[in-house]
Amino acid sequence: MTQLAELWPGRQQDAAEYDLQQASAFAVATVFDVCAPLVMGWPRPWRAGTKVKIKRDVRAASQPRRGAPMTDPPVTLREVAAQAGVHPATASRALNPETRLLVREDTARRVLEAAAALGYHPNPVARSLRTRRSHTVGVLIPDLTNPLFPPIVRGLEDRLASAGYVALIGNTDGDGERERLVFEQMRARHVDGLVLATAHLSDPLLAEASRAGLPVVLVNRMAQDYSLPSVSVDNERGMRMAVDHLIAQGHRRIAHIAGPQEVSTGLYRYRGFLAAMEAHGLAADPSLVVAAKAFSIEEGLRCMRTLLDRRNDATAVAAANDMLAVGCFAALDEAGLGCPDDLSVMGFNDMPFIDRLRPPLSTIRFPHYQVGTEAAQLLLERISGQPGPVKVLYLAPELVVRGSTAPRKE
Repeated sequence: MTQLAELWPGRQQDAAEYDLQQASAFAVATVFDVCAPLVMGWPRPWRAGTKVKIKRDVRAASQPRRGAPMTDPPVTLREVAAQAGVHPATASRALNPETRLLVREDTARRVLEAAAALGYHPNPVARSLRTRRSHTVGVLIPDLTNPLFPPIVRGLEDRLASAGYVALIGNTDGDGERERLVFEQMRARHVDGLVLATAHLSDPLLAEASRAGLPVVLVNRMAQDYSLPSVSVDNERGMRMAVDHLIAQGHRRIAHIAGPQEVSTGLYRYRGFLAAMEAHGLAADPSLVVAAKAFSIEEGLRCMRTLLDRRNDATAVAAANDMLAVGCFAALDEAGLGCPDDLSVMGFNDMPFIDRLRPPLSTIRFPHYQVGTEAAQLLLERISGQPGPVKVLYLAPELVVRGSTAPRKE
């Protein structure tokens, strides 16, 4: 303290009031004051004009602002380990969902309880530097307004969260340029992997992600060459079930509003429609088939208008998804026609609230939430580097009959 008073003559009383922490802070500043000109080559006159200013800044910084709340330092991993009575490495493994199974169950529970009691929160930045992982996953969705995707995303997020990962959601609106922009933004954020619900059958982004060594899993879509892991419903089988139901109701002139043919869901459901018609000895009339440009209500409305304008005596229509089917309802309504009295309508997906339509929509159901959880599991396996063949999972479809389909009228 005497040395401090000598360094700052005339302020002995102030110096006597400094505590050890303030004296240490001032000493560091003074060393910098003395040494910086020598190290950096600054001229000697620099000291005379700045010494007092530095001392005032140090004094102001060393004293807490009046009325400012005092914050406790963050709890460290060592403190959690000490509380639980384990080595810090054991505590680290117990707190990491990916390595928790390496720790005895009772030990892991003790560590987790200690962390909760102390209010410990892992530092994600430090963890990413140590593991070279960001523990984030990019998820690209073609249309967030489509009710099909929220339960799929929920399944993804729940499974990823259980493994310590966070999902970053990107909406592309089915636009190729926007998809590339979101893709590049995800890569810039160093995501550990991607889940794509936007993939086309020939998608350059898939090849680009593969070249970059970025793990990718497709959801509700498939790669044309089956080169990437994917999870989807068995689209061909589901559409065959839809057409089988309409034929069982006596319909023979069955129209099909197909989805975009550059994506697997549109193409494979169209194939299922053709296969079902052929299996029953019925020809698929080209005038009864219209391909939508997107899986949207607007496209369903446009396609149904086209079919009605052709006056082709269809008695039923199998739409490639529920959104297209809702568009069919709108077109029938504006034409003064009723469903199912004038035309039976079949959807695909059984998206939430579709049973609230009037009439409620007959459709093909599959477990949306499970699609998300299975896709997340496949991605976690890819991220961890587990060896094995590419997995392509098909979930079983289920026919759901409601009021939009009825027997054909003679």
